[in-house]
Amino acid sequence: MKERLHEILSPYEGKRDQLIPILQKVQGELGYLPDDAMLEIARTTGLSESRVYAVASFYAQFRFTPRGKHSFLVCRGTACHVRGAEKILEEAERSLGIVEGETTKDLQYTLETVACIGCCALAPCVMIDEEVEAKLTPKMVAEIIDGRKTE
Repeated sequence: MKERLHEILSPYEGKRDQLIPILQKVQGELGYLPDDAMLEIARTTGLSESRVYAVASFYAQFRFTPRGKHSFLVCRGTACHVRGAEKILEEAERSLGIVEGETTKDLQYTLETVACIGCCALAPCVMIDEEVEAKLTPKMVAEIIDGRKTE
């Protein structure tokens, strides 16, 4: 990983004003911002480690843990909320064994909520990777997750 980081960061040597693009580039390449990368970013830019962490932790776009192979997004828009999104989220958490914002230990799923998927007529719904699952019940969520675990 050290070689990969050097390759990513070498054009930014001493460029303190490029911190956010550097963080974006590293996360884009690695999928998240591991501790080693954060330390190397600080060294490369000449910024303190605390400054690099402060900036990265301020923005929601940056992650400090790896994402799962699959994203599981539960819609919390108004239509989904009214039609039971909370129960859908609870079942997803139970079935995956994680809570919102976490990734399964096997790095298969990251569970998140979103403000709206844009499928209000199909509420409640989730998006797994690029596929929308619609008009869900908690039982259906469990079946979908169980079915995907065997794939």
